[in-house]
Amino acid sequence: MSDLKLGKYQHYKGKQYEVIGFARHSETLEELVIYKALYDSEEFGSNALWVRPKSMFFETVNIDGQELPRFRYIE
Repeated sequence: MSDLKLGKYQHYKGKQYEVIGFARHSETLEELVIYKALYDSEEFGSNALWVRPKSMFFETVNIDGQELPRFRYIE
C-alpha cells in the first residue's frame, strides 16, 4: 500500500475528504482506505471518519457516459 498517497481527495460528486491512513481487514487482509470528511454533515457531524476497500476507493464510475475516478487526489 506504499504507492497510495495520504492527503486531500475530491469525490466525483464534489465533496472533499482527507485520506488519513490505510489498513487491512483483520480476517480477510483486504486493503482498506481510512478517510475523513472535510465538511459538516447533519447526519454524521464534522470530521466523520469513513473506511472503504481500496479497490472501491480507487475505481472509476460512469457518469453520463464519462469514466471518472470515484476519488481524485488534489493535494
